Amino acid sequence: MADNQGLDLTKDTQLYLLLSAPQDTNAMNIMVVKKSLAVGCTPLIVSINQPSQVLVKSYAKEGISPDQYFVVDAVTHYSGGTTVSNPHIRYVNQPSDLTGLGIAITEFLKQIPSPRKCIIFDSVSMLLIHIPSATASKFLHFVVNKLKISEVSGIFLCVENGLDPVILSQMTVFVDKIVDFEEIKNKITPQAGSLK
Repeated sequence: MADNQGLDLTKDTQLYLLLSAPQDTNAMNIMVVKKSLAVGCTPLIVSINQPSQVLVKSYAKEGISPDQYFVVDAVTHYSGGTTVSNPHIRYVNQPSDLTGLGIAITEFLKQIPSPRKCIIFDSVSMLLIHIPSATASKFLHFVVNKLKISEVSGIFLCVENGLDPVILSQMTVFVDKIVDFEEIKNKITPQAGSLK
C-alpha cells in the first residue's frame, strides 16, 4: 500500500503518512525535521510521543537549533514533567485534549513567520492509545482540513502495523501519499528535501 516513490518536501501543501518500524521512529522524526529545514520549511512538531525537552536534546545532537522549529507538547504535563517558558513551545495538558491540541496548532500556524511551514505529527499510533479510533479519525480529519485550508504541508508519522485498519483506510483518503520509511532511509539523495 505504501508509495515507495518517496517523500518530496520541495512540493507545497502535500500530505504524507510516513510508516516505520517501532525502532526507527526517532530516526524518522529527525530525518523529516532536517529535510523540512533543508527546503526552507519551518516545522511545527505536534508531539504525542516525547516531551519537548527530549526532542530539543535529540535535535541539538543533530545540529538543529531550538529556534528553527516549534513544538506543541502534549506529553510533559501528562507525564508530570516541568514546563519551560519558551515562545517556540506550547503545552497541552494531555494527548487526549484534542481541543487544546487544535487551538495550539491553529495559534502556531498563525504565529510562525515563515512563508513555508509544515506540521509533523509525531505519532498517530500514540494518539490511538489515548483516545478511541472514531475520535482520532475525526480529529485527524480536522487537522488535515486545517492544513489544506492553510496551505500547509503535513507529515503524519506512524508505526507500521500500529494503526487500526479503519483509521489506516481513512488516512489513505486524507493524505496524498503513504511512504514506507524503510524504503527511503537508505536512499536519501543529496537534493535538498527530496527523498526518493
